[in-house]
Amino acid sequence: MNRAAIIDAGLFAALVAVALVAQAAGEPFVITLATKAAIFALAGVGLNLVLGYGGLVSFGHAAFFGIGGYVAGILASHAMSGAPVATFPFTMQGTNEMLAIWPMAMAVAGLVALAIGALSLRTSGVYFIMVTLAFAQMLYYFAISWPAYGGEDGLSFYVRNTFPGLNTFDPIQFFAIVAVLLGLALGLSALIVRSRFGLALRAARAAPGRAVAVGIRPFGIRLTAFVISGMITGLAGALYADLNRFVSPAMLSWHMSGEIMVFVILGGVGRLAGPLAGAGAYILLEHLLGGVSEYWQALLGLLLLVIVLFAPGGIVGMLNGGRGR
Repeated sequence: MNRAAIIDAGLFAALVAVALVAQAAGEPFVITLATKAAIFALAGVGLNLVLGYGGLVSFGHAAFFGIGGYVAGILASHAMSGAPVATFPFTMQGTNEMLAIWPMAMAVAGLVALAIGALSLRTSGVYFIMVTLAFAQMLYYFAISWPAYGGEDGLSFYVRNTFPGLNTFDPIQFFAIVAVLLGLALGLSALIVRSRFGLALRAARAAPGRAVAVGIRPFGIRLTAFVISGMITGLAGALYADLNRFVSPAMLSWHMSGEIMVFVILGGVGRLAGPLAGAGAYILLEHLLGGVSEYWQALLGLLLLVIVLFAPGGIVGMLNGGRGR
């Protein structure tokens, strides 16, 4: 096991240790913070796949995060009311089973990512950034004007969805669910990056002309990565909705896209556990600095500026001694 793998495993173990120590100390609030960090890290893993390895600066990943949340919220609210979900050209029943909600959230997020990616990937650079942002904002304003599911006020579903054999209202058990999914996403990301597909994705980023010359089609490779990224981020959105038992248009806003990008940059772009380190640091700073000043995000901005200027490898890069990926 190389140094980078040890650091990745250590960061994941540290997150689990925080939750276990908090459980032993009777601090459910700390467990909730760890769960929130794990969910944000999962969303960051999705973005890191296209940003860190594909070189695609997407400023619209909140679209997939919010879609995952709305799928979970809508299905759960209809399960409580007993009314079927009207989806053209058929109807379906609501559900509060996580194992049914997650695939639906990932499928819908993946389909939306396919549509957005098919259009936005025909552009590049700042145009790609603006197109992805535009799509996310379209969905944001649609959610605001969707009175059937709360509109601007959002949608509450009060009861957390269920998982077979576990009490999801118990903070440590819900954290365990999220931690396992985060571990699986990190493992999937590692497999993708080390596969021939991952090599082709990085080749399309580094030298698209040469990639075409050797038979690689950058558009198809990037679109596939974009869809996988959207599905992972959609799963994170469904978990975040369950954590809060509430979903709102704020999950679709450009602020959320910016936060997910901050997690990746703060932890280390193109580093496997970068999103985990970044999300953990963000939640810790929010908790500690939030009690000091209401302008704590300005302090976070200064920290982010220092990292970008002096430690472009992020937190994981510094832990790795500034070495390459």
